[in-house]
Amino acid sequence: MAVNLEQELQQGRAQLRFQPVPKRVRVLAGDVVVADTTAPVLVWEPRRVVPQYAVPAADVLVPVRPSAAPEDAQEKPVPLGGGSPVLDPRTGFAAHTAPGSAVSLDVGDATLHGVGFRPDDPDLGDLVVLDFAAFSWLEEDEPVVGHPRDPYHRIDIRASSRAVRVSRGDLLLAESTRARFLFEGVLPVVRYYLPREDVAVDLVRSDHRTTCAYKGHATHWSVDSDPDLQSIAWTYEEPLFDALPVAGLVAFYTERLDLAIDGTPLPRPVTPWSRRDA
Repeated sequence: MAVNLEQELQQGRAQLRFQPVPKRVRVLAGDVVVADTTAPVLVWEPRRVVPQYAVPAADVLVPVRPSAAPEDAQEKPVPLGGGSPVLDPRTGFAAHTAPGSAVSLDVGDATLHGVGFRPDDPDLGDLVVLDFAAFSWLEEDEPVVGHPRDPYHRIDIRASSRAVRVSRGDLLLAESTRARFLFEGVLPVVRYYLPREDVAVDLVRSDHRTTCAYKGHATHWSVDSDPDLQSIAWTYEEPLFDALPVAGLVAFYTERLDLAIDGTPLPRPVTPWSRRDA
């Protein structure tokens, strides 16, 4: 019987998963090298959709001590397509879904509480999983942003002459036959990046910022005259290498808008960004 790989991946999310990585990884807290390893391991705790880096305990260069788990560590499930809710990076590191023990790291005169995790699983027993958000990271000599990249996840960008129309009711936001379609892994949404000249409304820069490990830091834009269209679009002004073809182009959160391709309306995808506060 044939296997639907997307369904297999969804089922696998319920498990503790790991993948050794053949890179040198350095972990920095300011000027202090917290860890330096050539044997890093990507670890996905159950229901997590992005991994954290784990390093061998022997490659952690600062003292490690047991830590109490924060009392406010809460899971924040979010929808992603039609499967079970998942945990994305907005669920903080402290909300662990695998058995194990929280640890703290002493960095200089400071103790960073709960920034490490020692899984109980015997396959991961000599590793310390580290909170990506608590440190700066280098893979070889290049910085990594957002979260560690998943080796099974990629983005594809393709120019298309198909007619893309984005609206909200009777309000036309953008219309183009010069879009670049961005396909990202098995995410249940295609992103449509449009030339600014094909945007039909005035956009005002918002204070909202997001970071993608594959595309970089996003600048968000609002339709200033409509309170329901705040931070409704974004651009990558200085994208990472993989996303250079969409530099300066405008994409919209079509989870909350009306989208038609070649005149055919498409259903709104269900993602963590379906809510206005996402």
